[in-house]
Amino acid sequence: MATPARCLRYDSRVIFGKGKVTRHAQHVRSEMDRRIAGNMPDLSGRELSWRLQDERSTHFLVVPGSAISAFSRTLGRLIFAAVNLPFDLIALREEYFTKGLRRIDLDPDPIKEFGIWFTAAVEVGISEMNAMALATVAENGQPTTRMVLLKGYDHDGFVFYTNYLSEKGRHLEKNPRAGLVIHWKELERQIRIDGITEKVSRDESARYFHSRPLGSQLGAWVSHQSDVIDARRILEARLSELEERFAGQEIPCPPFWGGYRVKPERIEFWQGRPNRLHDRFRYTRQGESWRIERLAP
Repeated sequence: MATPARCLRYDSRVIFGKGKVTRHAQHVRSEMDRRIAGNMPDLSGRELSWRLQDERSTHFLVVPGSAISAFSRTLGRLIFAAVNLPFDLIALREEYFTKGLRRIDLDPDPIKEFGIWFTAAVEVGISEMNAMALATVAENGQPTTRMVLLKGYDHDGFVFYTNYLSEKGRHLEKNPRAGLVIHWKELERQIRIDGITEKVSRDESARYFHSRPLGSQLGAWVSHQSDVIDARRILEARLSELEERFAGQEIPCPPFWGGYRVKPERIEFWQGRPNRLHDRFRYTRQGESWRIERLAP
């Protein structure tokens, strides 16, 4: 196994949106920093500029990529991204160290196994752990992917909400097959779900719609999702009009807006392992039961 590459950390003095590197690079001993690959240049003495949002921060991390990113003392808050740096995509690697996945540890029911994994993501405190990539296919066979939010799951399937007249809605009207991917980097885990979509009931859509903040309810009426518009002012004018129209009354769920349920036919659980020899287990529906198979990484 290759030795993890070094990540270089620098100290910076913040001066109203400009910072100057004041120290030479030093090695960082934390596991996370050791696992960020790439060779970085010595930036000592270089003037760096960025959009300052938190002038309390006097520390930033240089990572292999197209920009230097700084974080405030509030964990994970990005305060600037600037200064292009050379890097080699081929050299970017991360090794996985978590405990493996064994067949004996899996629940025979993939929905229960999903619940176990989702609970672990919640306990770790992953931000938007319900974010997932949704893949649909256009009439010409072109796949398209975008991020949506998982808003419910049970043995009937996995639910998300959207505008039925959006690009994804038009795709699903013609071809109801869809794929979902949830990736939790912090746990070195991924879940793939393939299945057939169907619209949830209007009652179910309305219940969820009215649980949303009022601004989000209005936004569903305002936006003709995926349509071309000339300027943002069109959305803002429409929002003002609808705020006046629905003032003091319950906002109805738009007839063109609601939920989809992806009824799974296959679910794969992926766990990162050393040397790219990851653990993969695929559940395939067989009537009322599921066949479980280990897949080569």
